[in-house]
Amino acid sequence: MEKQLKKWLKSLKLNESTISMILGGLVVVVVGILIYNYFTSVGKQTGQPLSGDQQLAQELTPKGLPTTHTVAAGEDLWTIAEKYYGSGYNFVDIAAANKLVNPDRLLVGQSLEVPQVEARDKTTEQPTEVKITPAMSISANTYTVEKGDTLWGIAVKAYQDGYKWPEIAKANADKIANPDKIEVGMVLALPR
Repeated sequence: MEKQLKKWLKSLKLNESTISMILGGLVVVVVGILIYNYFTSVGKQTGQPLSGDQQLAQELTPKGLPTTHTVAAGEDLWTIAEKYYGSGYNFVDIAAANKLVNPDRLLVGQSLEVPQVEARDKTTEQPTEVKITPAMSISANTYTVEKGDTLWGIAVKAYQDGYKWPEIAKANADKIANPDKIEVGMVLALPR
């Protein structure tokens, strides 16, 4: 029995490279089948809820597109994009789909292809409110210079016109040697 075992082990030793090659090939085939099954089943599962990105993309893609649009008087690509996508920023998609050389030049009656693309950020309907803070005005005939003041700034406060700073410089020529250098605490006369 011992001889038989040695003989069998010896034949196994001679065939070791062949057995290794067969086992390696088997592993490669199994891994290939697993990868193939994974990629073919990814998109085919039905009844699964959409991920957040897929749901958002579905909401942002307008319905009824692609379509054709005939340009009316007074329309530009921005207004056409707002009409179909709810966002004027999609004008670039319309221009690209129609290979427009000059997107600012549309002819009344021109037919445009409106592609099915995801809507870009929506444009705001209401303009943002800009708060204007009134500038402090000077009504007196003199002004005491404060830190950070310039003749331009003083002229804006006193006359609502920065270009009148030379008048202040001339009226105070005895105090101001260099108009770029005025000192804090200096009392300037403001000609009226």
